[in-house]
Amino acid sequence: MSSPASGRSASMQPGNHHRALRTVTIISTFGGLLFGYDTGVINGALPYMQEDLGLTPLTEGLVTSSLLFGAAFGALFGGRLADRNGRRKMIMVLAVIFLAGTIGCTFAPNTGVMIAARFILGLAVGGASVTVPVYLAEVSPSNRRGRIVTQNELMIVTGQLLAFIFNAYLGNSFGESHGIWRWMLVIATLPAIALWIGMNFMPESPRWLASIGSFGETLSVLQRIRSQEEARREFEEVKAMAVEDYKSKMGSWKDLGIPWLRRIFVVGLGLAVIQQITGVNSIMYYGTQILSQSGFGREAALTANIANGVISVLATFVGIWLLGRVGRRRMLITGQVGTTTALLLIGFFSLILPEGSARGFVILALTVTFLAFQQGAISPVTWLMLSEIFPLKIRGLGMGASAFLLWIVNFLIGFGFPQLLAAIGISNTFFVFAVLGVGAIAFAAKYVPETRDKSLEDLEHYFKNVADGKAEASAAKIS
Repeated sequence: MSSPASGRSASMQPGNHHRALRTVTIISTFGGLLFGYDTGVINGALPYMQEDLGLTPLTEGLVTSSLLFGAAFGALFGGRLADRNGRRKMIMVLAVIFLAGTIGCTFAPNTGVMIAARFILGLAVGGASVTVPVYLAEVSPSNRRGRIVTQNELMIVTGQLLAFIFNAYLGNSFGESHGIWRWMLVIATLPAIALWIGMNFMPESPRWLASIGSFGETLSVLQRIRSQEEARREFEEVKAMAVEDYKSKMGSWKDLGIPWLRRIFVVGLGLAVIQQITGVNSIMYYGTQILSQSGFGREAALTANIANGVISVLATFVGIWLLGRVGRRRMLITGQVGTTTALLLIGFFSLILPEGSARGFVILALTVTFLAFQQGAISPVTWLMLSEIFPLKIRGLGMGASAFLLWIVNFLIGFGFPQLLAAIGISNTFFVFAVLGVGAIAFAAKYVPETRDKSLEDLEHYFKNVADGKAEASAAKIS
């Protein structure tokens, strides 16, 4: 087995840096696969849980959203713990929590235990949502960072697609069997075990190693995932920035008193909020119920819901391709315009088309369109930008706080959606999300910067210079 910090193995030797980087990406993004499967599996499992556990709209919301509430705290503390103990070690711990939470959900005898186990599972989901993108951003060369980090988003939607497929297969084949939802849940133990085993052989983040002054190991890791020339050049950049930030090894809330750091922090929080208020997870968590209300039967809705997973994966491939050619900011705004338009149309056609017509297929087509914009533009750009805009000093703090807020908004949507649906109907519910989408477009247009083709160190210098320039302009006006 490899040493904890450097992960020395045959695949990590100099000369095989492309293969080594690819291996690091695949193994670490099993955290994203688990994130996707555990958030998506509830979509098809809920109808069967309702029968076995006697769920009401309130407890249905609690079972769904308890994972999201746990994810908020997993994200908040996961970033800080990854700063203190290392990205690699944190991902290994998360793999164990994924396994424990999945087993707890699978064997839950009642609603209370299910809610508690889903909360524990959420701690791992939230921790993975911040730690894996940061780890990928810190091991990636700047010219490939967009594509590499976004592969985590691809694994998230792949996990959701796999959940939808297994749900449909098990529901259609064994739907009359008691407790079939337990088999839907237990499948997640397999990638959790694979993640823990694989991360034993992966290297630590070179930037985290530099942040604790371990420059020898920093260079060693870079030499295994870069060419020798690239490793030496990047090492000098990373070392210079680490030395500059060494006086504050780990950022704190006090650092937000610095204007340029505070500005980045606020932008990060805003990115987190506008990614969620599109209502994307109302479709990912309750897609089966939405399709059922639109005219599909239970088993037919399970099968039709696979289309949502397929388009999410295909759109993410397109998003990865676009990230190398289009600015992040433009992609984000385009995605927000597309999702808001789709939400308006869902509300409109739900209102005017009667049951028994083509209503179900129209709603399915519009949810697929919505997800094409969401998963092809908004989601990959959001997680990528959150992993790259924060300077090393507050990267864990900023990513953790932003993801905490993201998951809290996600929790509120997941908890409130079934009750909102019951209270005001499907049309008005989606009109509410459309109004929120307009606000998201305005925020993105005014505050979100462009980060494409800049190294993490370049971005830090850029934000400092922007803040310094504004301070000088303000001083000039006063004088």
